[in-house]
Amino acid sequence: MQENRKFSVIDRIKSFKYAFNGLRLFFINDHNGRIHLFAALITIGLSFYLQLSASEWIAISAVITSVIVAEIINASIEKLADVVSPEYHPKIKVVKDLAAAAVLMAALLAVVVGLIIFLPKLSRIIG
Repeated sequence: MQENRKFSVIDRIKSFKYAFNGLRLFFINDHNGRIHLFAALITIGLSFYLQLSASEWIAISAVITSVIVAEIINASIEKLADVVSPEYHPKIKVVKDLAAAAVLMAALLAVVVGLIIFLPKLSRIIG
């Protein structure tokens, strides 16, 4: 059992290194993570170009973040499942499929929000 140590702001700040290392590992090692990062950067660039309102920025930021968070959780579940059961197991397949479905739902929401925000603005520019 871990002994109770006095709370330290410095220790809490230092603990962020683990989270940042996780982000680094995710974007370096996960192919889907890099795809989502690329899509996010394109979307952010388009958002600047189209001069989104504050509420539009909030919506775009929220869906970008939800997709990346879902993909990080999916990648974590897949890696853990591979350790628990390196060989094929039907129940592990279900777990992996459910985690992938979460990413799909987040991505679909991001597409819908993007269409709602970007299509009217792009249609005015295109003509």
